[in-house]
Amino acid sequence: MDSSQRQRPGARRAALVFIFFTVLIDVLAFGVIIPVLPHLVERFTGGDIAAAARWVGVFGMVFAAVQFVSTPVQGALSDRYGRRPVILLSCLGLGLDFVFMALATSLPMLLAGRVISGVAAASFTTANAYIADVTAPEKRARSYGMIGAAFGLGFVVGPLIGGWLGGIDLRLPFWFAAGLALLNFLYGLFVLPESLPPQRRTARFDVSHANPFGALALLRRYPQVFGLAAVVFLANLAHYVYPSVFVLFADYRYGWGPREVSWVLAVVGALSIAVNAGLVGRTVKALGERRTLLLGLGCGVAGFAVYGMAGSGWVFMLGLPVSALWALAAPATQALITRQVGAQVQGRIQGSLMSLVSLAGIAGPLLFANVFALFVGADAPAHLPGAPWFLAAALLACAWAVGWRYARPGAATEGEDAAAAPGG
Repeated sequence: MDSSQRQRPGARRAALVFIFFTVLIDVLAFGVIIPVLPHLVERFTGGDIAAAARWVGVFGMVFAAVQFVSTPVQGALSDRYGRRPVILLSCLGLGLDFVFMALATSLPMLLAGRVISGVAAASFTTANAYIADVTAPEKRARSYGMIGAAFGLGFVVGPLIGGWLGGIDLRLPFWFAAGLALLNFLYGLFVLPESLPPQRRTARFDVSHANPFGALALLRRYPQVFGLAAVVFLANLAHYVYPSVFVLFADYRYGWGPREVSWVLAVVGALSIAVNAGLVGRTVKALGERRTLLLGLGCGVAGFAVYGMAGSGWVFMLGLPVSALWALAAPATQALITRQVGAQVQGRIQGSLMSLVSLAGIAGPLLFANVFALFVGADAPAHLPGAPWFLAAALLACAWAVGWRYARPGAATEGEDAAAAPGG
C-alpha cells in the first residue's frame, strides 16, 4: 500500500480490518491452550506442582530463545519480500505445530512443539510493521490500540473455549487451535492484501540485521527508540509473570482449575478490549503519548502489587481493573517508536523489538517460575506465593523511570529510511 493509499480512510480502514482479524484468530489459537498447557506439563511430571512450575519456565525460555533468533529474520524478510507472505507462512506453520503438540506423548515432544511455535509465530511482529505501512503517524496509537483489542478479544474467547474443552480432555484445545490457525492461513491467502509495495521494499535481504545482535544494534541508530526499547524490554519481562506462574499460582493459592482460570482470563481480556478500543485513542488525544505511557505503567505497578498481596480470589479480582490500564502503555510506546523510522526499516525495527521481547522471554519464565517454586517449595525461606507479582511490579517501576527519561514530547518525527537501511 503506497503513501496515497495510506491517506485514503477507506483503504486504511479495510487494511486494518484484515490485520485485526488475522491477529484475532492467531490470538484465539494461542488463548485456547493457556488454561491447559501447564496442567498437561503437570501430568507429565506426575503431579509435582513445583517440578511442573520449573518445566513451564523451561518451556517459556525455549520459546523465547527461538523467537530471539527468528524474529529479526522474519522482520528482514518482510522488509524485502512484503508482509503478506511472512504472515501466511506463520499461520500455516502454527496450524501444523498445534497438531503436533496435540499428539505429543512426552515432555520432549511437547517441548519440540514449542520450538516450532517459536519459529512460526511471526504474525504479531509483522502486524506491527503492517500497521505502520498503512497508518499515518498521528493515528498509529489508536490503530495499535485496536490490535490490542484483538488481543483482548482473543484472550476473552480463547481461554473460555480452552477451559471448557480442557475440562473434557486436555488435548482438545490443541486440536481446536490447529483448526483456527489453519483457518487463518486460508483467510489470509484469499483476503489479506499486501501493505508494502515493491518500490518501498529493501533492495536486498539485509543479513546484518537478520541476526538478533545485528538487529539490536540497529536500535542504537535511533537514540529515542533505543531508550523506548528499554521500556519494551522491562515491560515484557514483567509481563512474563502471567504465562510463567498464573495458572499454577491460581491453583495453589485459590484452588482454581482450568475453567476458573479461563473465566478470570476472560475478564482480563474483556478489560483489555475496553481499554484498547475505548480508552487508548481518547487518552492519547487528551494526555499525549508520553503521559499515556507513564499512566499505563503506573497502573501496572499498582495492579501487580494487589495481586501479590491478595490472600483470596476476590481480592485478586480487585486488581484486575487497575492492572488493565497498563494496556495504555504499549500502543503509546509503539506509536512513539514508529515515528522515528521510515517504511523501509519498519519490519527490521519491529523485528528488533520482538528480539527484545524474546530476550525478556528467555529470562522471564525461568525467573518467575523459580521465584514461585522457591517461595512455595518445601525449603522456602518464607511462604510468599505472591513473590513473582511483587518482582513484576518492581520491573514495571523501573520501566516507568526509563519512560520518564526517554518518552519526551516533541522528539517524535518520522525518521528517514536511509538512515538505517544499508540494504535499502
